[in-house]
Amino acid sequence: MFTSATAPLRESRFRWYFSSRLVNLSGTTMAPVALAFAVLHISDSAGSLGLVLAAHSIPQVVFLLLGGVVADRLGRTLVIQLSNVGAAVSQGLLAALLLSGHAELWHFVALSALNGTLSAMSLPALAGIVPALVARDQLQPTNVLISMSRNALAILGPTVAAGLVVTVGPGWALAVDAVTWLAAALLLIPVRLPARARTGTEPSMIRELADGWDFFRRTTWLWVVVLAFGVLNAIHAGGLLTLGPVLANDTDIGAHGWGLIMSAEAVGLFAMTLLMLRIPLQRPLYWGMIGVALFGVPMIVMGLHPQTAWVMVAAFVGGMGIEVFGLGWNLAMQENVPDEMLSRAYSYDMLGSFVAIPIGQLTFGPLASVFGTQDVLLVGGVVYLAVALLTLLSRSVRDLPRVSTTSPRAP
Repeated sequence: MFTSATAPLRESRFRWYFSSRLVNLSGTTMAPVALAFAVLHISDSAGSLGLVLAAHSIPQVVFLLLGGVVADRLGRTLVIQLSNVGAAVSQGLLAALLLSGHAELWHFVALSALNGTLSAMSLPALAGIVPALVARDQLQPTNVLISMSRNALAILGPTVAAGLVVTVGPGWALAVDAVTWLAAALLLIPVRLPARARTGTEPSMIRELADGWDFFRRTTWLWVVVLAFGVLNAIHAGGLLTLGPVLANDTDIGAHGWGLIMSAEAVGLFAMTLLMLRIPLQRPLYWGMIGVALFGVPMIVMGLHPQTAWVMVAAFVGGMGIEVFGLGWNLAMQENVPDEMLSRAYSYDMLGSFVAIPIGQLTFGPLASVFGTQDVLLVGGVVYLAVALLTLLSRSVRDLPRVSTTSPRAP
């Protein structure tokens, strides 16, 4: 299917883009662990952590559609660069507050909201830029290469961040993240894409949003998977990402064990990328949704037996599964959505997938205080697995094929 895993790097624009992502990911893989335990250090409460996480995800959801239109209108490279600079400033400020000992909960909430807004601007652009940088027949190796680099860094990032939390505090991990955001923006400077073709009068942003919605609602496999992920992401955010660190903090797992668990998930992701270098994914959503179902296993294990080693094994399995979905979803979108619509389609995808995340983040803490953290994680994991498999009842999801063409996608 492709000659080499590194073939996409022959394209100079993709090399610069890939370098930018690599530098940025080296910092962002540390940030979630550092942020979680920084909040718990200030306020030892699942509700406080959920509030900070929701402060990021709510503006992210609100501005995602705007981000998709802006990316398609102004240029994806410029939007990514501006968002990266803004993220560098906000993360640097939070790091300074932590290192100086002046950080308060409202600082986390405010800066998380700013980062969520910036993320809403950059995510559709990041998702939509890849097909413009490589030929269509290189999409699978390109996505695998991006995933491989992300997963390799994610193996070390959580463990390094946990080590910094234990030794010098979370502020240094966030400071590194701030520097990488700025460096990533600079590395994108050589990436130049042709200006958007304009025919006659430029449509309004409302008109473009309406066109995006029309495409979304007419594409069955797209809205079915997005609807499922509205539930799945809420469970994952409220369960594993919010209650997971709380349970770790209250048991023998601890911050170090939680870092190992997150790294084990990344090892699973990385292992699957190696397999995907050699295995063509012919039914991307069928295998992708089976993989997603495995991502519920870590929550089930934490609910039944919260021991570091067991949860690490479950996280490894879940990581392998979610990597299959990530590759399958990107191939489905990049091969079946017109380029001029791609960022908007991704923005509707992200909106539907992220819209319920704040609900999970804000409700799982109170639910755990009533029913117990382990019981809530167990039920959440079971529901997660069931919802993922139910999507396969849709023929458009389970039968969606690859688009077999070698025509270049890049202008």
